[in-house]
Amino acid sequence: MQVFRHMPTVLQSPCALTIGNFDGMHLGHQALLRQLTETAKKLNISSAVMTFEPHPREFFAPESAPPRLSSIREKLEYFAEAGIEKTYVCRFNRRLAGLTPQEFMQTILRKSLNANSILVGEDFRFGAMRAGSILDFIEAKFNLISLPQIDLNAVRVSSTRVRNALASGDLQMAQLLLNRPYSISGKVVHGAKRGRQLGFPTANVHMRHERPALTGVYAVKLDGLNSVANLGMRPTIAGVSKLMLEVHVLDFNKNLYDKHVHVEFFHKIRDEMKFDDLDALKAQIAKDVVVAKNYFETAVLSQI
Repeated sequence: MQVFRHMPTVLQSPCALTIGNFDGMHLGHQALLRQLTETAKKLNISSAVMTFEPHPREFFAPESAPPRLSSIREKLEYFAEAGIEKTYVCRFNRRLAGLTPQEFMQTILRKSLNANSILVGEDFRFGAMRAGSILDFIEAKFNLISLPQIDLNAVRVSSTRVRNALASGDLQMAQLLLNRPYSISGKVVHGAKRGRQLGFPTANVHMRHERPALTGVYAVKLDGLNSVANLGMRPTIAGVSKLMLEVHVLDFNKNLYDKHVHVEFFHKIRDEMKFDDLDALKAQIAKDVVVAKNYFETAVLSQI
């Protein structure tokens, strides 16, 4: 897959294009990408995605913007897995936000990207003040494919619904909405080695955003290995305020430093807690490990 960080200055070959933030890559996003690749193949043109960094709501109101479900790297991984050939990562700034729907269609979609077909959801809005709709694509003579919303249990699938499920600890619902376990990926970096001192060495996964969609202690899998993870601010450790994703891989002692790993979340064990001392924390971690082991053992037995 080709990734473009700037709009091309030379006219591209024709493409079938979809546009959006694609945060979380839920069932609705997946349906859109399937239709995109099928349309591109049928027309013998390339499939392309336009997405934005930062999220427009982070640009306009960073303090009230929703938590991120996916980093830009995770989005690119999902696009590649879906068979997308080109991804345009647009820097969302005041200039882009100020383009009228007509300017956006003419300057970017036609002159820069050479979009032959546009695939978006039926409620898609674009341009300054979100003034553009699918009617503008039709009037501009684009080959438009508008997809209806995807429902689960008679309720629309959305990134907001995924966030709400994660925030409430309902990982099963999140998994249904995503058609896979919710995951966070990142590079394993060096920490203060406190987990090792407590008898539970952890892989510290670098977080790209300070406001995750979920926090607490979870039964997880790190690259398929049964683990227990703490995602949060570690309130028991004095002076620590940085968000951390710390993963203790069960019955494992190999070096993971500098590896890019995927952490899948399966079951919430508890919220973060502040303990009186490190001995109390150590005792609770031991209990968390038992809960995680029991969870995975039960999951295996249920599949037999």
